[in-house]
Amino acid sequence: MTFHTTAKFAAAACLAFVLGAASAAAAPEVGKPAPDFTGVDTHGKTHTLKELRGKTVILEWSNDGCPYVQKHYGSGNMQKLQKDTTADGIVWLTVVSSAPGTQGNLPPADHDALMQKRDAAPSAVIIDEEGTIGRTYGAQTTPHMYIITPDGNLAYKGAIDDKPTANQSDIEGARNYVREALEQIAAGKPVDPAVTRAYGCSIKYKTS
Repeated sequence: MTFHTTAKFAAAACLAFVLGAASAAAAPEVGKPAPDFTGVDTHGKTHTLKELRGKTVILEWSNDGCPYVQKHYGSGNMQKLQKDTTADGIVWLTVVSSAPGTQGNLPPADHDALMQKRDAAPSAVIIDEEGTIGRTYGAQTTPHMYIITPDGNLAYKGAIDDKPTANQSDIEGARNYVREALEQIAAGKPVDPAVTRAYGCSIKYKTS
């Protein structure tokens, strides 16, 4: 069995598990206030949603070992979206909810080195080892995307695009839900679709 075949089966198994999983907490509703959170980034800085009021905020759940995350970073797709949005003044927070000892959990310096290696451009990387922020938002997969408007309401939650595979070749021609939602928000239009089914690897939450 080739490496690519092995990776394909692993990704498929991961996806099948995630799509059947249920959120551990009631997820916030689109069109209603997004729940506040407090998170510390890789540089020790504390971030709260309350302090970001007046700005559009994107939350991206990530795990560097997940093939679905690797799809979007290996192709440069996630980095381009990060750079385009932050250039417009949008705050992009990459959240890592992997518990200690699980896939995706790294020391802060290693997260920073990885982002630099990838030429990634989030506003900050939030370490959520206890899974508090992830469970508050009902995040289930990596990636799992959320958009919060300047008035503090949740405008979008779900997948980054409409191609639920780990294949980089599927990015071309994909419908990027996040970019589309941001364009609708900027135009003063309702976000449609506002909710999609996230795909990816299960978030490695702390279990005890």
